Amino acid sequence: MSVKIRMKRMGSKLRPFYRLVVADSRAPRDGRFIEQVGYYNPISQPEEIKLEDDKIVEWLNKGAQPSDTVRHLLKQHGIMQKFHESKYSK
Repeated sequence: MSVKIRMKRMGSKLRPFYRLVVADSRAPRDGRFIEQVGYYNPISQPEEIKLEDDKIVEWLNKGAQPSDTVRHLLKQHGIMQKFHESKYSK
């Protein structure tokens, strides 16, 4: 089973709100997921984002692959740096 960290779209038409979830890569975008690890609200000013660093790094260590958009968000918030430090500091 290939696991991805990706965004699940919520909210109404023209008012998107995203949950960052860990899901099987074969599951539909808004379908079943394993665990929620944060959320992202691009509509609010300033953009609102909450990420659970520990859970995300744990899933990355287990082999979960972030989507391109999620990877960009993780880089902006320094989580990819934490992951690389934990992986290569051994």
